[in-house]
Amino acid sequence: MKSKVLTVEHLNVAVEDRTLIKDLSFSVYGGALTCVTGENGVGKTTLVKALLKCKRHSTKQVHFLVRPDEVQYVPQFRNVDDDYPLKIKDFVSLSLQNSFLPWLTKSEKNRIQKVLEMTKLTEIENEPLGRASGGQKQRAYLAQALVTDPKLLILDETTASLDKESRIYLLQVVVDIIKRTGAAVMFITHDPELIRRFGDYNLEIANHHGVMHEVKGDQASC
Repeated sequence: MKSKVLTVEHLNVAVEDRTLIKDLSFSVYGGALTCVTGENGVGKTTLVKALLKCKRHSTKQVHFLVRPDEVQYVPQFRNVDDDYPLKIKDFVSLSLQNSFLPWLTKSEKNRIQKVLEMTKLTEIENEPLGRASGGQKQRAYLAQALVTDPKLLILDETTASLDKESRIYLLQVVVDIIKRTGAAVMFITHDPELIRRFGDYNLEIANHHGVMHEVKGDQASC
């Protein structure tokens, strides 16, 4: 049985004076891809931001079962233009910049190389990130998050700006990472095909409420 990395119980999510989500309960499991779906404006990204505020100090409504540094969030947009000169490999290594040493250790270099292999970036690791395609950039953002060996990875509409082939390729990479690491992934998406092909659970938010279904099973769970 998969272990829980996050539990949410009777959570309300509001922006200013407007309630977006009422009485939401669900769990996120290690080794599984949990999709978060719903129309624009229902509060998907706002929900994620509310969860992240609680990662250092769990509440009665939001309880993380992993350490704060084991949770990584990959936003939908990054300000990386075509002239961005940093090599992909060096960009990925930025997640380790808080090390007490001014250089990378052998184990850190090995970790970076392993992540570049998992995200299918080794052939272009020395190319400038600014010259990478949209799909390659998204895999580089994913790799940067993976370097810290997260137990929970949150992807905020990572595939939104990609063509169909790139979306499918990226999700295949994500699923392979889940299988290899046992990490839990929350994936905000509008794409029903990706949910059907790759999702284990689907948290669907509509009319201020959320219902979680097991995509690859016959039973629904909340």
